[in-house]
Amino acid sequence: MEEIEIYNILLVGSEGQLGLELQKQLKNKSLEYVPLDLPELDITKLDSVIEKITNEKPDLIINSAAFTDVDGCENNKDKAFKVNALGAKNLAVAAEKIGAKLVHVSTDYIFNGFGAEPYKEYYNTDPQTVYGQSKLLGEEYVQQFSSKFFIFRTAWLYGEGNNFVRTMLRLADENDELNVVNDQIGSPTSTVDLARAIINLMETEHYGLYHATCEGKCSWYDFAKKIFEIKNIDIKVNPVNSDEFKRDAERPKYSVLDNYMLKLIDKNNFRHWEESLKEYLEME
Repeated sequence: MEEIEIYNILLVGSEGQLGLELQKQLKNKSLEYVPLDLPELDITKLDSVIEKITNEKPDLIINSAAFTDVDGCENNKDKAFKVNALGAKNLAVAAEKIGAKLVHVSTDYIFNGFGAEPYKEYYNTDPQTVYGQSKLLGEEYVQQFSSKFFIFRTAWLYGEGNNFVRTMLRLADENDELNVVNDQIGSPTSTVDLARAIINLMETEHYGLYHATCEGKCSWYDFAKKIFEIKNIDIKVNPVNSDEFKRDAERPKYSVLDNYMLKLIDKNNFRHWEESLKEYLEME
């Protein structure tokens, strides 16, 4: 299938972890883009979204904006659904109005986390948290209101900004011993790999729903141990159960996604999570 050249990109949520990495990679490929974040654009306001997108007339909109504070979503349900559901809907409506493609980023939290094998794209969804419920409705709105969409479900994302890797490095500076959860399993995913996957697909007509995480799986405990091993940090790490950390939102016990549809179209360029982590830590 021939690639379709993208001339003008609107990058929404440009200051988040993924947004910052997308900016870097779009620049490297000499692709024209307009970065947008609060307060320039509030995606919860339909009229503003339509006005902005109609004026900019992008060929492609990338939506990496979201309310991702999982506990915050439990405590502020209205904000969660405004940003994660209505925000996605507003962008889809505006994109369709001008015939633009839409890239939307979603999450593993749309599943219940009770599984024991990697989730494929066609598995039943069953979100257990407000965050997951709001993101699932956002996915459904994108599919309802856009005819040219790419939805990327990802998990355990880290890049520029606050993330698990940087938290572990900071805590290792402050402590001789750490307790890390060992009963939640997922696939740590670098924003480098996810941004590359988005850019590789957005110039095609391979529209649809995709799982997009690094290969392999581990627990948060395994993840932390690997971070310290790569950085040669000598610290005692104790595996503990989730119930030792009381949180407002339930965390999925099993979050491993299978990039099944990317594999079927020969577009699965995700590396093993350990390889991507090593590259990331070389820069830290």
